[in-house]
Amino acid sequence: MNKEKSLDLEHAMRSIVTLQSTIPEDAFTATVLGTQRSGSGVVIGDKGLVLTIGYLVTEAEDIWLTGTDGRAVPGHALAFDQETGFGLVQAMGAFDLPALEFGSSRKAKPGDKVVLAGGGRGQFVRADIVTKQEFAGYWEYLLDEAVFTAPAHPLWGGAGLIGADGKLLGIGSLLMQMAAKGSRQDINMVVPIDLLPPVLDDLLKYGRVDKPPRPWLGIYSSDNDDKVVVMDVDARGPAAAAGLKQGDVVTDVRDEQVDDLADFYRKVWKSGEAGVEIPMRVVRNGRDLWLRVKSADRRDFLRKPRLQ
Repeated sequence: MNKEKSLDLEHAMRSIVTLQSTIPEDAFTATVLGTQRSGSGVVIGDKGLVLTIGYLVTEAEDIWLTGTDGRAVPGHALAFDQETGFGLVQAMGAFDLPALEFGSSRKAKPGDKVVLAGGGRGQFVRADIVTKQEFAGYWEYLLDEAVFTAPAHPLWGGAGLIGADGKLLGIGSLLMQMAAKGSRQDINMVVPIDLLPPVLDDLLKYGRVDKPPRPWLGIYSSDNDDKVVVMDVDARGPAAAAGLKQGDVVTDVRDEQVDDLADFYRKVWKSGEAGVEIPMRVVRNGRDLWLRVKSADRRDFLRKPRLQ
């Protein structure tokens, strides 16, 4: 991990904070994401507004933010946007750190030199954008165009992607692997910053985007040999109630063939608002089955932020 600093980078690094959160043991996401979560965030507002990756603060009971000067202040989870994956935290004490200006992730291109910063004071990785492409996550998540960088930052969650001009290009979400010259290379997947401005006002005002929620099934799926395979089913979710099982292969949604994981999500989401019934054809042990899943709003399963 490189700790060299330049003048522009030194200024940008002052906007990077570390984040620790505590989640109740009975929270919906505790079994999957744990009750103690740590990562980073980026100050984007002059009153201590911090942008991070949402899974760090989903259902958080306590949040602590630590600046580059070592001062720690409590934080309050303002919002988690399930579509983009962004989370917002408000510092609840004096947090005199500069806000990092937004760049344009749309204009960023493969080969651009970038920095992924987070994980502690002065910690960052100099990297390149290796590609920008669609990303479908197994947890019912889809980005039309995510940013991928290498070499990978080992402390990626909530890290800020900073362009050569010192502006924020995105927020680190995952550590992944990609094929590179016959071997596997670690890369970071980053949520592009251009997704935030269209929803920021709603997130600050309502804690969510002011539109009907997408239908949620409660499954974890993957692309496997050109098939959408159910890897797991949340026992508390609507898919489990409808009889969907691990190992089922999803072939159709509403009489339309499913081509891949991204196509599966798009066909489910275009069916209507959360609560709509989703007819699905699956193959189980070589036999076709039709199931009707009454979808839900995932937010109804999550603990609401505690009022400060």
